[in-house]
Amino acid sequence: MERRAFFRACLAACAAPFTIPLAAAAPAKHRTLVIQESPIAGFQYHHGEAVWSMLRVGQPLTLVREPTNPYDSRAVRVEWNDHKLGYVPRQENTAVAQMLDRGERLEAMIARLEQSPNPWARVRLAVYVAGIA
Repeated sequence: MERRAFFRACLAACAAPFTIPLAAAAPAKHRTLVIQESPIAGFQYHHGEAVWSMLRVGQPLTLVREPTNPYDSRAVRVEWNDHKLGYVPRQENTAVAQMLDRGERLEAMIARLEQSPNPWARVRLAVYVAGIA
């Protein structure tokens, strides 16, 4: 068994109680594995406030690797409908960046929205591996 397939199988077996089905995104025989939930760093500096009223829990987000980012070589940009919302926090982006660099199929969605003056508390994203059989 290939190393990557072995680790996927182990991860799927260990995380079975923690998986959530996304019927619209995948066939019924597939599950998703949430690997991380994080705030969106820099929400207040990008398009977050401009699109705040249109954001809803469960909406898909796009993760974009920025390996040439001058501030963080592991930067992962978070977008919603082509609007830059911010980044996966620097302290939490290592695994996500590595998985994206390896070509893993990661997806993200809005996990929580909160009216708060603290921009770090406004939006939380969930990053997951989709299509685990």
